[in-house]
Amino acid sequence: MTATHRMIIDADTGIDDALAILYAIYAKEIQLEGITTTFGNTDVEQATDNTLRLIKLCNPGYEIPVAKGAAGPLKRDYEGPVVAVHGHNGIGDAIIPKSEQQPLAMSAAEFLVSKANENPGEITLVMVGRMTNLALALQLDPSIAGKFKKVVIMGGTVLAPGNVTPVSEANLWGDPEAAAVVFESDVPLTVVGLDVTMKTRLTYEHLHLLDRQAPAEHKQLVQFLHDSLRVYFNFYRESNYFAESCPLHDPLAVLVAINPSLVQIQTFKATIDCGNGATAGMIVTDRRARASLGRDVQFCMEVDADRAVGQMLSAWL
Repeated sequence: MTATHRMIIDADTGIDDALAILYAIYAKEIQLEGITTTFGNTDVEQATDNTLRLIKLCNPGYEIPVAKGAAGPLKRDYEGPVVAVHGHNGIGDAIIPKSEQQPLAMSAAEFLVSKANENPGEITLVMVGRMTNLALALQLDPSIAGKFKKVVIMGGTVLAPGNVTPVSEANLWGDPEAAAVVFESDVPLTVVGLDVTMKTRLTYEHLHLLDRQAPAEHKQLVQFLHDSLRVYFNFYRESNYFAESCPLHDPLAVLVAINPSLVQIQTFKATIDCGNGATAGMIVTDRRARASLGRDVQFCMEVDADRAVGQMLSAWL
């Protein structure tokens, strides 16, 4: 099957980012035009190294350039890697071979500007970390806002509880000013937030299915999933009382980017709270009858979780 979706993934390559990247590489419908890296789950150096290692693990058969991006937020301090969630190396302390591939000389922001200008209306950008790289790219060249086919972000929440504060999700909390730049721009924005990602879960039963049915050439991939997900499963058992399962935050954003029928989407006017305290990074949606605050953004509010998980697993079977 010829790839029908040309995509760039922007990631702070932790465990769920790794799943998103692995799905995108194996999905026949996707041509990965590049991966840009940033800080968040781990620091940008580790995220870049993880990304290069994952590409080598998959041996995709075509070149996937990697551009290293922002090392910290636009205006705030980086709080450091989230070891309790993603392990010491960002990918659950799983060990996979080092890659000989080197990141590009250009920055992630420069790469995004270049690809958008060279391919207007052709590239889907999926952002599964802080939005700092896109904010910097928009500052370099505001015209690229209208040159992406669509921009799908994993982040935020409308009605579900936050995962850093009661109302804020980590990707937006980690750089509210960058999120505000993106939300105030004209990029065609779809938000895949905690409203749907927390309902879409991978279980040990799914891993056992891969053990039984994945082809022999995917043995290293399946072993990586087992090794990396132990930390993730443990974290969600302790933090959310999930029984032997974890949410598919970042993979769902990639899935929705190529198959929006997986979700029910509502459009709300929205803006980002750039204050401090509990509401830092909160998405403020104006759901009044005569909404006026912010601009129109598409939000995923419901998900066919079983179909989404099935779609992801099918790429590896």
